[in-house]
Amino acid sequence: MSTAIYKRPQVRRRGRHLSLEFTPGEVQSQMDPADPYSLVLAYARAMMCFVLFKPRPQHIVMVGLGGGSLAKFCYRYLPHSRITVLELREDVIALRESFAIPPDDERFRVIHADAVRYMPQLRDSADVLLVDGFDEGGLPPSLTSARFYADCRRALRPDGVLVANVFSYDPNYRAMLTRLRDCFQERICQFAGIAGNNRIVFAIRPGRAPGAPASRMQRRVAAWGGYGPGLGFALANRMLAQWTVARLRRALGE
Repeated sequence: MSTAIYKRPQVRRRGRHLSLEFTPGEVQSQMDPADPYSLVLAYARAMMCFVLFKPRPQHIVMVGLGGGSLAKFCYRYLPHSRITVLELREDVIALRESFAIPPDDERFRVIHADAVRYMPQLRDSADVLLVDGFDEGGLPPSLTSARFYADCRRALRPDGVLVANVFSYDPNYRAMLTRLRDCFQERICQFAGIAGNNRIVFAIRPGRAPGAPASRMQRRVAAWGGYGPGLGFALANRMLAQWTVARLRRALGE
């Protein structure tokens, strides 16, 4: 589908934050210009909980650049990681300087590509795969299909982690969970209430390392409540995400 029919992304100031929006008032991403590497939105902090499963990923692949919050954070606070970002829209990539997204280098690359078509090229190459490819219409069906999830699984190395951001009120939410559960052979979990209506689902690639760290963490979280309670209640999960982000920043003396 041509991006020409999409609403153009806008950079708007809301209080002390800059927002990326397709429809006025519907925030896709936010940045604090005084602290451009911070994670303003709760869902972004929740997605960073992948480090509980995979503390030192060699290669992180992201579907969706947006305002670059996760890309910037990983680039700065996971200095051992190589980061590849797949972004469908040229007009979103064109705003990277507005959101202080670093230029491409040997560790960081933004690729203008359709993730659905590009994903098969990444076979067995990613330790972490973050799927956050929303547009003004929500999460495109192509990014929640059984075929796409299967390609994501194959893009991961054994014991690699897929992190999917989905909305609880999406009419296809339960179907998405079913497809993820089937594709990853039941090895999925989430922390309930960690980011409000944003449900962050973690899925581990089955493979040669059933006792590896990510697999062990998935079983622990699933034992706490599977797709539901996580650590037991929403406040604890939100605090866990905040602690995870703060710990990474403290590691660099910030």
